[in-house]
Order: sequence, then C-alpha cells, then structure tokens
Amino acid sequence: MEQHQTKLFEAATQNSITSLQQLLIDDPLILERALVNRFNETPLHVAAMLGHVDFVREIIGLQPQLVNELNSQLYSPLHLAAAKGHAGVVKALLSVDNHACLGRDRNELLPLHLATTKGHIEAMKLLLEARPEATMVKACGGENILHLCVKSYRLEALKLIVTSLKPVVDFINCGDNDGNTVLHLAVAEKQVEVVKYLVSVSAVQVGMKNDDGLTAMDILIRSRRDLRDSEIEYLLKHGDKPAKKKAKKNSWNGLMKKHAVWLEKEKHILMVVASVIATMAFQAGVNPPDGLWKKHDVPKNATGAIDPNVTLEYSTKFYIWNTIAFISSLSIILLLTSGLPIRRRLFMWILMVITWITISAIAVSYLITIKYLREIEGGHDPFKVGDPQVYTLLVWFLLMFLLLVCHTVRIVVKLFKKLRNGCIKCTRSLC
Repeated sequence: MEQHQTKLFEAATQNSITSLQQLLIDDPLILERALVNRFNETPLHVAAMLGHVDFVREIIGLQPQLVNELNSQLYSPLHLAAAKGHAGVVKALLSVDNHACLGRDRNELLPLHLATTKGHIEAMKLLLEARPEATMVKACGGENILHLCVKSYRLEALKLIVTSLKPVVDFINCGDNDGNTVLHLAVAEKQVEVVKYLVSVSAVQVGMKNDDGLTAMDILIRSRRDLRDSEIEYLLKHGDKPAKKKAKKNSWNGLMKKHAVWLEKEKHILMVVASVIATMAFQAGVNPPDGLWKKHDVPKNATGAIDPNVTLEYSTKFYIWNTIAFISSLSIILLLTSGLPIRRRLFMWILMVITWITISAIAVSYLITIKYLREIEGGHDPFKVGDPQVYTLLVWFLLMFLLLVCHTVRIVVKLFKKLRNGCIKCTRSLC
C-alpha cells in the first residue's frame, strides 16, 4: 500500500494521468486512503501547486472531496494554486466547490489573500467571481485585502479590488487594528503611484485619522524625508489634478511649509533647548553673577558722583528679564507637551513669539550683567554711542523685530482673507 501511495505522488508530480489510471486499477481505494490521512499532503495538493491542470481535473473527477482537504499548514489545494497563480487549476477547483475560497490557512489568509500578495491578477479575478464576499474577510492584525495590496506593493491588484467593490466607501476607508487606512500605509511606505490612485478615488477620505489621531499628512510629516515627499504632499492636498505653475521657492508659503516640517521633526530638539534655557535662568536667579546683588559704590557719571542705588537698579532689571526668560522657556515646554496641533499656523506663530521672547530676554540679562560688572570695575559705560556693542545690540533687536513683524503680518493677512471669503460665501448664499 505504501508503495502505491509513493507512486501516486510521483504521478501527481509528473502530471501522468496514465500512471494514475494504472494505480486505480491496482488499488481502487487509493484515493479514499488519501482522504484518511489528515493534515498530510494529498496528490491534489502536489498537482495544484505545480499547475498540472489535466491531472487536477482527472483526480477531482474521481474524488471531488479532495478539493477541501488541508495539509499541515491548513492549505487547501486552492490556497496553493492561488499562491502560485495557476489560473487553470483555480478554475478547475472552483468548478467542484467554491467553499474553499473562504477557508483560512494557519496565518488566517484566504486563497484570495495569497493571490493578491503575489500579484496573480487572473487567479484573483476567478476567486472574486466565485466568492465576492471574500474581499470583506480580514487577515490577522485587522488588515483587509486592500492593506495587503499596499504592503505587497501590488497596485494592479489594488485597482482590481477597488473596481470590484460596491459600495466601496466604508471598505476603502476601513482601518486595521491601529486604525491605519490603506492611504496611511501607502504614505508611510512612500508609494507615490498608489497614493496618486487612491486620491483619485472619490470615496477615499484623505483626512481620515488613525487611532493615534494622525492623518495621512501627519504620517508624511513624521516620516523620514526624501525626494518623493513633495509629490505625495501635493497629491494629498490637491488630489491627482495636474500641478499649476509652481510658486517661487522663496515664497512665504514655501517658507511656512518648510518651517512646519522642521518644527514637527525637530520638536524634541526645541524641547531640549527650552529645558537648557530654563535651567540657566533658574540657576542665574537663585545664584546671580558675582557682585550683582552686593552693595557697591558705583560712579554714575564722569564727575565721580556716587549713587549707592545703582546696584539695586541693575539687580532689579536683571531679575525682571531673567524671570521673563525662565517663564517663557517653561511656556515652550508646556506648549510642546500639550498635544496641541503645533503644525497649525496660529500655534506656530505663538511658539515663534515665545521663543523670540525667551532668547531676547536671555540676551538682555547678559547685557545688563556685562554693563554692571564693567561699571563697578572702572566706571566705564560699555554701551555709549560709537561702541561696537551698541551697533551689535541694535542689529540684534532689529532682526528680531523684523522677523516678528513679517510673521505677524502674514498671519493677519491670512485671517483677513479667510474672513473675506467667508463673508463672500454668506452673501452668495443669501442671494
């Protein structure tokens, strides 16, 4: 008997129908015994995997129950034929019993899943026609068949599934166990062509959020930057419409986009900087520079007049500006850890203003200390007209002022445009 079983498998391997018929003459129950061997490979598994259509048709005609037999990996013959892309074998097996379309293997995958991940379009068409509901069955991790298409880089398979689904709205926006839609995955994998196709499908919701509250655009911003990001960003914002005339590279729009990307990716660095400034300001507050809060007789003018209140005046100024730097740096830390949408222009502007105040306050504290220490040493005023330090200070404050004004004007103009557009829409709706 064992020798007959060996010859049966050899016949399946060689696609020899003649050998099969001879074995059936010698042992009419040889195919019945194949049904008894649970969790073992059957001759039909071997023939289906190798794509021997004629042998498959012959054996299922004699023993159709072999179609639903499973091997040790819970693969049915249909699993193996679909994974290998043997469309003829898939068609023959489905003609006997298409229930195997819904059978799961050890990895909880259907034959349609295996054909999809391998990109076998013809086999997919046959499976979809036999059991359309197989597309709704999720794999492990809550992934549907569209997720598998993207993870396997199968654009044509994705298009076939989307066009065969009716309706497609809920399914194409369905998330996995982490809430990631197929668009989230495509953006994370930087698959430009897939993103381009998905945004062209009207049912796809570009602003859909995953369980972490992230949209596809958020995924793009948080990912490692490369040359494809600008195209993906355009697709997410404008769909698959052709790009109009590009704006100048140095436009404010481009600067703000670059700033948004920089801010999102370098947020932890800004956190470290703010923490360092807060530490410096705290240490300077509880342990001020030597002599700043001590009583000295400081000459106030060239005549040598002494004013003992000068020390108190300098220490008060230093205390005020150092406190501003300390509170501002703590505000930056609070804003970065608050979970607010820092990418929004308003919050970016607020963070920029606070950062500007923090750095300027630290600079002023430093200048106050230097001025005081130089005065008590020799009565020399380091900030008189003509001193290089005066011009350096003026340039610093001018630069900070210009940056603040430019960003503020841009924010105001943006808000004004939105208000104007809103008024126009309201007027049109009333008319």
